[in-house]
Amino acid sequence: MRLHLCAVGRLRTGPERELIDDYVTRFNRTGRALGLGPLAEVEVEDRKAGGMEAEAVLLSRAVPSGAFTVVMDERGRVLSSPELADHVARWRDAGRQDVAFVIGGADGLAPSFREGTDFALSFGAMVWPHMLVRVMLTEQLYRAASILAGSPYHRL
Repeated sequence: MRLHLCAVGRLRTGPERELIDDYVTRFNRTGRALGLGPLAEVEVEDRKAGGMEAEAVLLSRAVPSGAFTVVMDERGRVLSSPELADHVARWRDAGRQDVAFVIGGADGLAPSFREGTDFALSFGAMVWPHMLVRVMLTEQLYRAASILAGSPYHRL
């Protein structure tokens, strides 16, 4: 099952980029034997400053056709790491070819885009900078693969 991280904004060099690259590499290495991966990033940028609706159009194009779509949204479900691992395994076992995790821009995701998705995931009631959400999501996806692989990375 291929995973796609579709996000608004370009992440240049720096500590966030280094962390994301590290977790993506770890995920791809761990997930391969589990039928997970690769995890690919797709960045979109609204250069015309059209707001959330323009970003929604770009994100819609970035999500592969037929992909199970998960939006990162503070109104979504809060899951523990093992629960996220269970969801990932269920999506894989249900025969999903692609799962796209979508992160909006600074203003979030357009309601019209959110309504057409399959699952909303939250990292809690706090609002996080979208660049940090990318780091946290890639780490949690690596952690999910580690849990499914029985690795000691995740300790209870």
